[in-house]
Amino acid sequence: MAYVHTLVNRNFLEYASYVIKDRAIPHLDDGVKPVQRRIIHSLFEMDDGKFHKVANVVGHCMQYHPHGDASIYSALVVLANKELLIEKQGNFGNLLTGDEPSAARYIECRLRPLAAETLLNPELTSYEPSYDGRRKEPTVFPAKLPYVLLLGAEGIAVGMSTRILPHNLIEVIDAMRRCLQGKRFELYPDFHSGGLVDVSEYEDGHGRIRSRARLDTGDPKRIVVRELAFGSTTESLINSVEQAARKNKVKIAGISDFTSEEVEIEIKLARGVYASEVIDSLFAFTECETQISVNLLVIRDERPVAMTVTEVIEYHAEHLVAILKAELELEQGKLNDTLHARTLERIFIEERIYKQIEEQTTHEAVFTAVRDGLAPFVAKLRRKVSDEDIERLLRIPIRRISLYDINRAKKEMEEIKTRLNEIKAHLKALRTYAIGFLDRLEEQYAPESARRAELSSFRKVEAREVVGRNLTLRYDKDGGYLGHGLSNGRTLFNVSPYDRVLVIRAGGMYSVIDVPEKLFVDKQMLYCGLADKDELAKVVFTVVYRMPSGETNIKRCRIEKYILDKGYQLVPEKATIVAFTTRERGSVKVRYKKKPQLRKLEDAFELESFAIKGQHTQGVRLTNKEITSAKIATT
Repeated sequence: MAYVHTLVNRNFLEYASYVIKDRAIPHLDDGVKPVQRRIIHSLFEMDDGKFHKVANVVGHCMQYHPHGDASIYSALVVLANKELLIEKQGNFGNLLTGDEPSAARYIECRLRPLAAETLLNPELTSYEPSYDGRRKEPTVFPAKLPYVLLLGAEGIAVGMSTRILPHNLIEVIDAMRRCLQGKRFELYPDFHSGGLVDVSEYEDGHGRIRSRARLDTGDPKRIVVRELAFGSTTESLINSVEQAARKNKVKIAGISDFTSEEVEIEIKLARGVYASEVIDSLFAFTECETQISVNLLVIRDERPVAMTVTEVIEYHAEHLVAILKAELELEQGKLNDTLHARTLERIFIEERIYKQIEEQTTHEAVFTAVRDGLAPFVAKLRRKVSDEDIERLLRIPIRRISLYDINRAKKEMEEIKTRLNEIKAHLKALRTYAIGFLDRLEEQYAPESARRAELSSFRKVEAREVVGRNLTLRYDKDGGYLGHGLSNGRTLFNVSPYDRVLVIRAGGMYSVIDVPEKLFVDKQMLYCGLADKDELAKVVFTVVYRMPSGETNIKRCRIEKYILDKGYQLVPEKATIVAFTTRERGSVKVRYKKKPQLRKLEDAFELESFAIKGQHTQGVRLTNKEITSAKIATT
């Protein structure tokens, strides 16, 4: 049994770790999940400047992805619709209407230039064996931008989840630049669907936002939806409006969808209803307003970490500097190697060192002759001459020697030296160089990256405030039923679906319940009223009850605290209520049972002479004499 427990625990931990790291949570460095990374890597390997069939991309990606092709296809479509890294051709679905994309064999895609500029660099990428060990796949891309914020992400793992909203490219670049300059910055989400967004509770990526559709109310008799709230489509919004109309929460005459390239949903209003009266109801009961909670959870240093937006920007600002430094040093090394090789070639040809190998009869002698010939010129070289250098010199074609253009070689070497000086200057001022890189990106992509969602601040519309009290609450005394769905019975008052009512039954049991459609309460109900806490606290309940011992008590109280649907006892068990009122002033008139020595058969007690106490306190004695009736007379 212990073995089974150990096996299950280990397997569960391995499974949980796999789901967290390899499926659900994006990596901080490149902002993508493993399947997205494999798609981008496949597109990079296939890249020839032309579009590729998505079916071919999916097939190529199957070499790296251990799961089915359906997951690759759906992930590719989602990534392409972000319109950042992948350029699409064909029907990839419609984010506005919710229409599905075409089959993989009918649509095409390729990498955008932004991916090559900011994400891909094979020489700086670390690789690991693929799931079957046949190939190498990237562990993480050396991203120069925080794609975890640009793309956004949503995932549910074992015991944790992430919800990261997408942000605007230019605003992210500006935030990174300001961070490198030591300035303050603020960054808020931006959505493809546009609309309005209230970020007052965003809390740097760990709070929530409220998004609203953009409504055109120029015509008082109709409302036109021009942009959608985040997370909704034209289809889902129309369904929500129709459901609200069926429940009589929104009064409309009809709704039509004219969406093509831009959203256009026309809501015609009912007769006698105007746009200004309906807007709050649309925000309260339909997808014209959505609320999204966010949780910025990423993989960092091989483990899940909760971070803020500010921390992500600060991390990637330093990460950008490190990557640019690595690229400059890589280029510097290549240029030094090229300059060394060109210098060797120039010396080899100009000094006619190749003449010294004409009489040599062995491979070793040839190498020695070349090395000896280059020895006087070592001071002009950037490093020692290696066997590989000599081998390369010996492979120079004869035509190269005869047609060698010394001026062109010198020009190339001067260009290399100039570039090496530039790299040296950039390495001394890496932050300035990084800021310049961000400036170039902003200048290139600013025209196509304008903010779509307008930052705004708006009051949350509570459904209770908007809905009207248009339901009639009735009580059927004969059947003992209470509800707004009754067609007969005594009319009590009008209610809304969000109201709660206090019901006091004849036996003294009371409870607060949601407005029922039809509910059996009691054939002798003492009281029914709205359970609004502010208003209910003003009501004084006076109850006169007879104990089994024969004494009569009175209790005056307010009902200020309650738990919904929980039953409470207003009077002690086995006590009998003989009078009840909610009036604050008046008197209790009691009639005593006739007895030989009893001269006074009636008595009156003023209500105000009894203190108002808590709802759970006991009553006070009204009289010890046995009564036959009690009646409360109010003033």
